[in-house]
Amino acid sequence: MQRCLSFGAAALVVIVMTTPAFAQQPAGRGAGGATPGAAPGGRGAAADAIPWPSSLFREVWKQPSYTGDLTDEKRRVTPEAVTNPALELKLYGADSKNIEVYNHETRFDLWSGMTTTPTAILLKMRNSYMDVTGSGRLRSIVRTQALHTLHPVVKLADGTMLAGSQGVYTDGAYLQVDIVFGAGTRWFKLDPDRVVTTVEVKNPDLTKVDEIGWVDLAPGGGHGNAGWYNVSTFEVLGKAVPRTTSSN
Repeated sequence: MQRCLSFGAAALVVIVMTTPAFAQQPAGRGAGGATPGAAPGGRGAAADAIPWPSSLFREVWKQPSYTGDLTDEKRRVTPEAVTNPALELKLYGADSKNIEVYNHETRFDLWSGMTTTPTAILLKMRNSYMDVTGSGRLRSIVRTQALHTLHPVVKLADGTMLAGSQGVYTDGAYLQVDIVFGAGTRWFKLDPDRVVTTVEVKNPDLTKVDEIGWVDLAPGGGHGNAGWYNVSTFEVLGKAVPRTTSSN
């Protein structure tokens, strides 16, 4: 089943249903698999003239090493959870250390249930900025529960963090979503320490994005049928912009 939700003239969230999901449990294992999303078709010559963006990276996560039983503490995410050596994990929020790694539908994901503050999960390409203008997009398999909503978030080259107006709520199911950035998106400054939004920023420059990911503006609610999110596979499509260093 597929749903398309339009936000303004150009911003688009494409949501693709995967398999049904179950409530978060400490054991944290489900069954099934994800269905890769197909690229939207063009609409006439004008759409065909817009080049389809390349995949800049794809991240699938892994369980960091541990000994003994997998307790909440031992599930805490570390840089070791990142499988792509070209990427660096960036976490925001006073209690982001309590984001945990779980395995569902044969994929690993990051889960916010035990956090006591709003949190954001972003990835940074070590050697490049990201240009996500035009048809650039963030693609992920995600799950949200009990009214928790994920929003796309970017950190620009100048350090400004922005949260986008597209909201993703999956009602407890794992869904693949495409967040397409464009002129219809409204952007709001995000305080990286408190993880709260403030003033609207008109027409930000998305040609040099330093980090990109997801933000939830609410704390986690614990195990079971409570409020939380999972971020599973994580892909960005756009253009790579080399990072330059100044010379003396």
